[in-house]
Amino acid sequence: METSIKNDFLSVKLKNAGAELTSIKSIVDQTEYLWQAHKDVWPRHAPVLFPIVGKVADNKYRFQDKEYSLGQHGFARDMDFVLVKSTDNSVCFLLESNENTLQKYPFDFKFYIEYKLEGATLITTYRVINTGHQTMYFSVGGHPAFNCPLLTDETWADYDLIFEKTEPIRRYLIKDGLIDHVAHPVELHQNVLPLHTSLFSADAIVIKNMSSKSIILKSRKSGKFVQMDFDGFPFYGIWTKPGVEKFVCLEPWCGIADSVGFNGDLTQKEGINRLEIGKEFTASYRTIFG
Repeated sequence: METSIKNDFLSVKLKNAGAELTSIKSIVDQTEYLWQAHKDVWPRHAPVLFPIVGKVADNKYRFQDKEYSLGQHGFARDMDFVLVKSTDNSVCFLLESNENTLQKYPFDFKFYIEYKLEGATLITTYRVINTGHQTMYFSVGGHPAFNCPLLTDETWADYDLIFEKTEPIRRYLIKDGLIDHVAHPVELHQNVLPLHTSLFSADAIVIKNMSSKSIILKSRKSGKFVQMDFDGFPFYGIWTKPGVEKFVCLEPWCGIADSVGFNGDLTQKEGINRLEIGKEFTASYRTIFG
């Protein structure tokens, strides 16, 4: 099932499956900003990551001395959400725990995702409520993929990633889906990272606790851009499929994959969020298109 929201600047399409965005199009010039999930390249648009971000070692973790199996990025992206609210410029989806989720993840929850348009900005809000009888441990994050290049007469090499602040950026490499302990410097020109072929040959760029809370993907040729403001998300991923040069994922995370050698105890996992009984967690990020 698909739904849509619209204003004078943007037309956005979404589906109940995974509460996933499927299109973000400019009203003015019909530019499609969102990757169109070509199956022969990467078959997703903008998956939502919950109740984990990334991978747990061997797809297993422990809670209260019991072992559970959970695939990369969790299960929300592969489940049907319920559309609980819809207006011309906003929608809200809900996923609730059930017998199937409890087999993989022993917590009762309500997980709301709201998408709202304000001018040329799309606001994405995650809201998690602990509806169970024990403290809940979870991660949540976004994985939207944006077309790059945006125009047919542009190439990948016409684009830069522009960080909000001039600061040393260090990336943590991924080994078999897990985060290495050693950080490696990323070569920037002041606050600018030009896209180039080898940038993602070692998988995603994973960054922890950087000072910048905004990143812009921008064409030097046309000036078209996607800007993401993500205050409140301590981890960040930037990814594309190596050698493809058709899209870039900008990924704000409240959570991160297991580190190499981690012991598997969910309560001790790096970046894990702790939510007490009956309490609510909220995080939002803004994506601006121009």
